[in-house]
Amino acid sequence: MKSVHKILAISVLAAAASSAMAADEVIVTDEGVASFSFFKPAAVRAEVGTTGYGGAISWNVNPYVGVTLGYNGGDISWSDDLSINGSKYDLDMDNKLAYLNAEIRPWANWFYMAAGVGYIDNDYDIDRRVRNGENFSVNGVDFVSTSDARINGQLSYKNDLAPYVGIGFSPAITNRWGVFGEVGAYYNGNPNVNLTATGTARPENTGVVADFADQVEREQDNIRNDNEYEWLPVAKLGVSFRF
Repeated sequence: MKSVHKILAISVLAAAASSAMAADEVIVTDEGVASFSFFKPAAVRAEVGTTGYGGAISWNVNPYVGVTLGYNGGDISWSDDLSINGSKYDLDMDNKLAYLNAEIRPWANWFYMAAGVGYIDNDYDIDRRVRNGENFSVNGVDFVSTSDARINGQLSYKNDLAPYVGIGFSPAITNRWGVFGEVGAYYNGNPNVNLTATGTARPENTGVVADFADQVEREQDNIRNDNEYEWLPVAKLGVSFRF
């Protein structure tokens, strides 16, 4: 599966590069023949979202196609917790993501569809603390802690090329300033994940036979193999300045 999404990423990158190579074109105007330059119009933008904060530079190849190169990073999240198989963990995020997208505007207006590739190196430190006597769930099994318990570890999308698809809008406010928003997802395959259990707990239902540490390990394995975590969702907003 990893090899499949790498092939997809390379294919998308090649398509974006092909669009960029077709940048310069001859245009017939009322005054005669002119050249449309790859570097005009150009824009820069600042953005913030689920993959961190950062910026990008864009070139409009023509009114229908643009190419954007950007970077997102930093420790940022819209929520202080992460839900995994119904278990909520405290989340500490560290993003490192570089991307190259082709933006297709089918009606040459503010709406666009994005396809591209990202180089992802994202880390998520996850932590869950349970007080003595507290009820909680791990891997769908209900437990009661018999001491202060903790589940902590790391989930990461590391050092990999991932294809991307998304949709967005970028209306202009003035002839130079604009805003934009975008939602999409990277297909990166299952993340690396390691969870460690400390403390003790017993099943809430006396008729259930289950071990706390064993269920934490099973939850770890489920995350590694669940299709739900193969996709890295993206949502971001920003402002742009056109030259």
